Amino acid sequence: MQISGAWRLTARVFFPFAVGYYLSYLFRTINALIASHLSSDAGLGAADLGLLTSVYFLVFAAAQIPVGILLDRFGPRRIQSVLFLLAAVGAGLFAVSSGFLSLLIARAMIAFGVAAALTAGLKSIIIWFPRERVVLLNGCMVMLGSLGAVTATAPVEHLLAWMGWRQLFEILAAATGATAILIYVVVPERSIALSTASTSLSSVFSDRRFWRMAPLSATCIGSAWSLQGLWASPWLTDVEGLDRASLVRQLFIMSIVLSCGALLFGMTVHYVKRRGIRAERVLATVAVLFVAAELALILRVPLPSILPWSGVAIAGTATVVSFAVIADYFPPELAGRANGALNVLHFGCAFLAQYATGLILDQWSANDGHRPLQAYQVAFGLNVALQIAALVWFALPGRRSITPWTSSILFFKPGDDFCAVESVGLYEDSVVLLPADDDAEW
Repeated sequence: MQISGAWRLTARVFFPFAVGYYLSYLFRTINALIASHLSSDAGLGAADLGLLTSVYFLVFAAAQIPVGILLDRFGPRRIQSVLFLLAAVGAGLFAVSSGFLSLLIARAMIAFGVAAALTAGLKSIIIWFPRERVVLLNGCMVMLGSLGAVTATAPVEHLLAWMGWRQLFEILAAATGATAILIYVVVPERSIALSTASTSLSSVFSDRRFWRMAPLSATCIGSAWSLQGLWASPWLTDVEGLDRASLVRQLFIMSIVLSCGALLFGMTVHYVKRRGIRAERVLATVAVLFVAAELALILRVPLPSILPWSGVAIAGTATVVSFAVIADYFPPELAGRANGALNVLHFGCAFLAQYATGLILDQWSANDGHRPLQAYQVAFGLNVALQIAALVWFALPGRRSITPWTSSILFFKPGDDFCAVESVGLYEDSVVLLPADDDAEW
């Protein structure tokens, strides 16, 4: 691709969808910062706050399959722009809501409206950019999107100092509507001629490799989203005893780590795949490190709390790794449905983890507004138990013992079959893209 053409394609395709994912991430994580405002204004307890925040994940998960099918059929431009208009309406409703039910409905509308934010971006990358650049661009997409989590910390805290959270959501509603218009006007269309290969959703859900990898990806990533999106804030206040300024500072650092982690994973997977190492090994390594970070929190290992919480934050961007695995499993014309199917599990687990944590915490009475350490240990420990079970499930099919498997993933040792299942082609010739502009050629 000519340099000018590459930048023009990046500006017209990549950046509009990155802006959309940025807003999606901002909506997802902002409740961690405004939780106290919502609790005082609407009288919400821990369980209510957990449900209000986690309904985002529930609706997001429910929307992934139909959204994936629509993306594959109609393309990311039209679907993303229409859904973002719905998200703008939901943000406006959230700004004027005063009761729990209306807040719940508004947040559900926001969730449905941004449900295609990531998968539409990934789909656009797959159909517009060469395959060898997909993983790196996916990492850049998630990195830029995760800046929404950065915005939802110190920058939003400064805004809240001179405007209320309702005025903030009015601004977000306007920005979301403007992004819908931007995507519809700026992003070009590109038609896809489907191959004769089977492209039904059943080919995703009947794939043994998918069901071997998906539980590990879902329990780890979903739990990381749950923790950073809401429960990190109460933990840091109740257990670590941080004041408001220290809390915002630590959440800001975690969000920076989150953003950098996406780019790091994109570069790592891009590098290891060029060396013939499968992305599953990276995913397994991330899972092990994530479990270790959670155990450090639960067991109160004498470390600065920012270290394990940074491990939690960076695990939330492992979607870059998971979608790289999915890209090797399925052809491009199934990208929307395959990514959507995995996202169903990601967001479903995030909903269950976030809501269940609130229910468990409510079993302990608060002392001066603070819950005891034991409540958090039980709630977080349940998540860790599920992740360990998923890690064992992931390890068993390819190894008779865990010891050599663990050694191979930690040192990225290539050269053997990682999984005792049938091999899969790269599907490079299974999709035909109709010609675009000459300066869009790589």
